[in-house]
Amino acid sequence: MAQINPHINFNGNAEEAFGFYKSVFGGEFAKIVRFKDLSSPEYPIPENEADKIMHIALPIGKNFLMANDVPESMGPTNENENRSKISVSAESKEEADKIFNGLSAGGQIEFPISDSPWGTYFGMFRDKFGIEWMVDFDSRNSGKM
Repeated sequence: MAQINPHINFNGNAEEAFGFYKSVFGGEFAKIVRFKDLSSPEYPIPENEADKIMHIALPIGKNFLMANDVPESMGPTNENENRSKISVSAESKEEADKIFNGLSAGGQIEFPISDSPWGTYFGMFRDKFGIEWMVDFDSRNSGKM
C-alpha cells in the first residue's frame, strides 16, 4: 500500500529548516540530494543553485518529512500558501501510475510521470481541487523516501 508524506518547498533555506526540525524530532536524515548531484549536460545546474537542496528526508515514525529548495528559475514560493505538497511513495510502478492517473484527472500536470533524472519514477500535479501532489516509486528501496 502507498505511503503518504508531507513535502515542503523552501526559497533556499531548506537545509536550515531541516536542521531545526531534526533538533526537535531527532533522528538522522534518510536522504540529502543537492542540485549539483544531478548536474549533467542534459540538466545543467547554475552555480548559485548547486548547493541548494533538491531533496531532503527526515524520518519521523514510519513516515518522512520531505522538502526541497525551489530553483530561482521557477520563481519564489509564496511562503504563506502553496508551499507544501502531498508526496505519495508507491510500492510499484503500476501503483504509481494508478495513483498519478487517478488523482490528476481533471487537474493540471506539472511534471508528467516518468523516469526522473534522479533515478526514480516520478510525477507532479495539482488536482482538480487545487491540491498539489507528487507521486514517486523508487525501485532501489521499495518506494520509501
